Amino acid sequence: MEFFRIKHDIPFMKYATVTTIVSAVTFVLAIFFLATKGLNLGVDFTGGTVVEVRYAQTADIQKIREHLMAQGFHDASVQNFGTSRDVLVRLPVKAGVTSAKLSEDVMAKLKQQTPDVTLQRVEFVGPQVGQELLYDGSLALLAVSLGIMIYLALRFEWRFSVAAIIANMHDVVIILGFFAFFQWEFSLTVLAGVLAILGYSVNESVVVFDRIRENFRKMRKASVPEIIDNAITRTMSRTIITHAMTETMVLSMLFFGGEPLFYFALALTIGIVFGIYSSVLVASPIVMWLGVSREDFVRTEKKQEAEMLP
Repeated sequence: MEFFRIKHDIPFMKYATVTTIVSAVTFVLAIFFLATKGLNLGVDFTGGTVVEVRYAQTADIQKIREHLMAQGFHDASVQNFGTSRDVLVRLPVKAGVTSAKLSEDVMAKLKQQTPDVTLQRVEFVGPQVGQELLYDGSLALLAVSLGIMIYLALRFEWRFSVAAIIANMHDVVIILGFFAFFQWEFSLTVLAGVLAILGYSVNESVVVFDRIRENFRKMRKASVPEIIDNAITRTMSRTIITHAMTETMVLSMLFFGGEPLFYFALALTIGIVFGIYSSVLVASPIVMWLGVSREDFVRTEKKQEAEMLP
């Protein structure tokens, strides 16, 4: 389905050098902030105390959060857990304060606000567990990246595989750079959002790459930049419709999903914007500069036909 059709191809590749320089500068800045500021790791990774409480009536999360901040618990994360009456309070590790003492202090402050609140459970997440989660998350990120490379190398050609993984790593590093620069909390849900962006971004790249491959077969007299420009232009309507709908859903989570979904939705919002940019203005120029040509696909097709012959 197309809402509009662009009659003349937009010369994206004419500005490939400029857009690549912008991407490179942004990428380097993201790495700089990651190296200097680092990620503000949440309780999931650093360890801490988790306190689950239950209220007799529907809990007002915002008032509970404001009350705990006023009592000195500035790093407390408050969210609903299960029902609207169950609340989960996450607290980072504090030097010289045991988990039991910390949970007692939290309960005392909560009872000052609402006397009928009851304690359901207290759990302590050790720093060692947090380190294991961070290590496992990094492995998951690496495994997804390798899987994407193998898939694209088999479906298209090695140049497309290299271009796509560079573009995807560009998106991931920039998301992490934003979180490092603004010191937003990086939790397991944010990591899940980063992994989701990897799959989402490669889907956009595959659509453009597939059209480029078709154009090499159909536009026999066109140059490589013209073929890529045509591929991007012809998929723009689909790109705008798809990403507009996805971004609408993600923004609804960002503004109305509350604290538990805020940073997850924020990571997705940044990732979707840069995913569109990288698929068009990072991956495609890299494919062109790596020297992709019509002969690469013709040779592949002839090889496949020869293998099918008895």
